[in-house]
Amino acid sequence: MYKHILVPVDGSDLSSHASASAVKFARSVDARITFLHVQPDYPRPIVGEGALIAPENREEFLRSTQEVADTILRNAAHQAEGAGVAATTRTEVSDITWEVITRTAVAEQCDLIFMASHGRRGLAGLLIGSETHKVLTHTTIPVLVYREA
Repeated sequence: MYKHILVPVDGSDLSSHASASAVKFARSVDARITFLHVQPDYPRPIVGEGALIAPENREEFLRSTQEVADTILRNAAHQAEGAGVAATTRTEVSDITWEVITRTAVAEQCDLIFMASHGRRGLAGLLIGSETHKVLTHTTIPVLVYREA
């Protein structure tokens, strides 16, 4: 059925639970996994009313976000390894997460995207938006959405 599953991970508890479920699912269908973490891009300084707001320098920001990505991906790969599921990891820097997910799924020739959804509804869902919804509307690859009850 499915042979290569893309699993976006962000380090949240929901993402960790989703990746554990993705590993179980992959094992049940004898599929391999590519775990993907999208690192935030260095924010542009905000200037206004005499204030310049910017985090640490660009190099420090990139180093710290790479360390976070490495930890998240190492934990996800460890879950897969423990279950005997073949897995690789990828990371990319971007502020357009859904685009990286859909592009990576195509580039890696994945036949399923398995991702978590917070399930925001109403005004919160409208204002915040949903990476899952954006992936669903911008890909032709099947998407399995994980939600906790």
